[in-house]
Amino acid sequence: MDLMKLILLPLFYACFSAHCAGTTNARKSACMIKNAKADCSHMNLDAIPTDLPTNITTLDVSHNRLKTLSSLHMYTNLVNIDASYNSLAGIEKDLCLSLPHLQFLNVQHNQVYLISEKNLKNCFHLTQLDLSDNKLKLQGEPFSLLKNLTWLDVSRNKLTSAKLGTEPQLPNLVTLVLSGNNINILQENDFSFLSNSSSFRVLILSSLILKKVENGCFKAIDTLSDLVLDSSKLTSQFTTSLFEELADTALRNLSLKSTEQVTLSNTTFQGLEKTKITVLDLSENRISKIVDGAFQWLPQLEFLSLEHNTIRHLTNDSFSGLGNLRQLNLRKALIKSHASLPVIDDFSFQHLVQLEYLCMANTAFRELTEQIFSGLRNLKTLDLSWSITGIKTVTNKTFAGLQESPLLQTLNLTGMGINKLEPGAFSSLGNLSNLLMSRNFINQQLQGNEFKGLSNIKEIDMSINQQSISLTNASFVHVSTLRTLKLGRALKGTLDMEPSPFRPLVNLTILDLSNNNIANINADLLEGLYNLKVVKMQHNNLARLWKMANPGGPVLFLKDATNLSYLNLDYNGIDEIPPNAFRGFSELHELSLRGNLLDQLHASVFDDLNSLKYLHLQKNLITSVQRATFGVPLSKLKELNMDHNPFDCTCESILWFSEWLNSTNTSVPGFPQSYICNTPNAYFNHSVMNFDPLSCKDMTPFKALYILSSTAVLMLLFISFLVHFQGWRIQFYWNIMVNRMLGSLKDAKVTEGRFQFDAYIIHAGEDKSWVERSLLSLEDKDLNFFYEQRDSTPGHSRLETIVDNMVYSRKIIFVITEMLLKDPWCRQFKAHHALHHVMEDNRDSLILIFLEDVTDYNLNRSLHLRRGMLKPKCVLYWPLHKERIPAFHQKLRSALASTNKVN
Repeated sequence: MDLMKLILLPLFYACFSAHCAGTTNARKSACMIKNAKADCSHMNLDAIPTDLPTNITTLDVSHNRLKTLSSLHMYTNLVNIDASYNSLAGIEKDLCLSLPHLQFLNVQHNQVYLISEKNLKNCFHLTQLDLSDNKLKLQGEPFSLLKNLTWLDVSRNKLTSAKLGTEPQLPNLVTLVLSGNNINILQENDFSFLSNSSSFRVLILSSLILKKVENGCFKAIDTLSDLVLDSSKLTSQFTTSLFEELADTALRNLSLKSTEQVTLSNTTFQGLEKTKITVLDLSENRISKIVDGAFQWLPQLEFLSLEHNTIRHLTNDSFSGLGNLRQLNLRKALIKSHASLPVIDDFSFQHLVQLEYLCMANTAFRELTEQIFSGLRNLKTLDLSWSITGIKTVTNKTFAGLQESPLLQTLNLTGMGINKLEPGAFSSLGNLSNLLMSRNFINQQLQGNEFKGLSNIKEIDMSINQQSISLTNASFVHVSTLRTLKLGRALKGTLDMEPSPFRPLVNLTILDLSNNNIANINADLLEGLYNLKVVKMQHNNLARLWKMANPGGPVLFLKDATNLSYLNLDYNGIDEIPPNAFRGFSELHELSLRGNLLDQLHASVFDDLNSLKYLHLQKNLITSVQRATFGVPLSKLKELNMDHNPFDCTCESILWFSEWLNSTNTSVPGFPQSYICNTPNAYFNHSVMNFDPLSCKDMTPFKALYILSSTAVLMLLFISFLVHFQGWRIQFYWNIMVNRMLGSLKDAKVTEGRFQFDAYIIHAGEDKSWVERSLLSLEDKDLNFFYEQRDSTPGHSRLETIVDNMVYSRKIIFVITEMLLKDPWCRQFKAHHALHHVMEDNRDSLILIFLEDVTDYNLNRSLHLRRGMLKPKCVLYWPLHKERIPAFHQKLRSALASTNKVN
């Protein structure tokens, strides 16, 4: 067992008692049952409760007024009982008979007086027994039947002897605590009752006034490995005798904390020469002098603590003989006096060739010379933090002596009062990985050569430096291996520079720029830092950068850090987040935006945060929590912090969030007390939990009716406009489709061989001259027109002539002019018959020749024709220029030659 466990072991139960004592005011009205444990402490009980579950294994009835434990027979499965801080006068003789599984019994701070074998007669399975702070009087052999006991505490019982029995007993005991009793002498046979305890290791004799130790007192417990004598008043004569008696034990850990040691002579530890002691704690004494060679008797020592002493001088032989030491604690070991500062000679640590950890925190020394740390070939950590005297300027010679320490990885210079780092200040520390310089007074612009030589550095901490450091483009050019950079509350000046000061840090994973009042940065601040995992920028002034109205648009300074897992932007005055500010942040686990001015958030702002586990949005101005905005981030959260926002408790703003809060398994600290409605008046100053979702569900039918009616009105409007503007087209193509399906037989009969004329010409009387001049002139052996004034058969009615000759014409040509639209024959018969002829015969046989600009509206109103009914090649316009007439003729011939089949 190492020394730390040795020291903490007796404190564990004291801490447990203090914890119980500290909760006295939190008196409960009922026992708390959880995981087979019943907590009935601090309930002012006079008796054990009888209504507890019978299967409980742990019972805490501490800090009550119990006088007996007789009611415990109801709970036969009990393994652990804490009955401390009560008024128990003893341990009932049948207690363990009714509790056959009992292993841990704590009755400290009671009034137990007589204890004999019958009280513990049936406690065969008991492994830990705490009888401290009682008024014990041992009768007979009370512990003789505790075969499985491993831990026994009888401290502070005014016992005058360490002898707890006359016969060998407690074969499995490991730890015995005798602290705070009235034991003055360790007699020869005091520990004979442990002569058969082969497992015994730990003896705690703290807070005793020991004056004498008899020869052979530890003979019965030669397996002793851990001895604690903390806060005992030990004279130099007693310690000499004590160490001689420990020579034949298996001692490895010795704690002499607060034992009033003053001087360590070269014979103080001579008696420990034959032991294999590896841990020695001499902290909190008044040691002012260490004689050269004082530790020569401890060649196997690995841990030495001299913390909280008043050593005045360390020489180059103060630690001679400690060639195997691994850790040396000198925290507050050298203290400044009114007269002078303590002195550390050059080569004071030269004998510590295996030393890995050296702590000199809060230590005063006259100066740090180049050779103080010479000889520390295996040193890995050097802690000089909070030195009383400090180092004003770090030069390239300050740590030159550590060049002999190639394994040094951590140098702690926190609170050293450093004002300046000179070029090459750490050039001799090529293998250093952690450089801690927070809470100093560095006042300079970092040019980059200050860190030259740190080729393996992983962490630099310069935080809390009175905002006196300014950066340049080259500040970190020599530390490209850096992974953690802490500059919180350390910077002044601007970071709006290109390239960014952090551009060389391609391996950076943690960046802390918090508390610097940063207001001006550019979008390339984190350019190339693709390995960043943690960014802390809280307590700055970034509000303007993310405003849509910012000149040049929002500054997306996080765009290259899409692999972030933690981002802190607390207290930056942010009232607006650009929609793409977190675009691509699929690995972000924790986002903190507390203490800003956020209100309305874009619906898609959190859409990429699929891995978010912790979200902090408390103390903003958020009124509405909508599924569209928060649905993605809240879907996988472990913890949500959104308290202290002025929520608008209406159906539109809070319904979804209220239902989510009342059904989620996500941890929501502060709910419901800190989730308070601000509006409307009906819910003002009430918890969001009190919002009634049923008031919204009553509107559901009306919402459905509203949606249906709105859809119907919109559809009606759409159909009306469609019919009004495109009804003719629908009707036209519908007729064509019907005739195509029903008139297929008729199509088969209409063959090209039946036609006698290439076209039937329909025109107004006023256009006769144009027709004869421009159309009939085209007749030749290839074209043959039916011209009513020329080709009508005498004696036939005009109606028969029109009907018969339209059938025998491949095409029907309309010469469109305003006069044609007014012609009664054309309007009342010819156009209708032509259109009926087209529909019935399923033919695309109309050609429109426009001599004038006639609108589609007039054309449709007079002739029921539209340009859109015909193929583009069948709509011709008479040119105004003579040179274009041949082209018109060519287009007409092409239209006449086209097929009549409707496609």
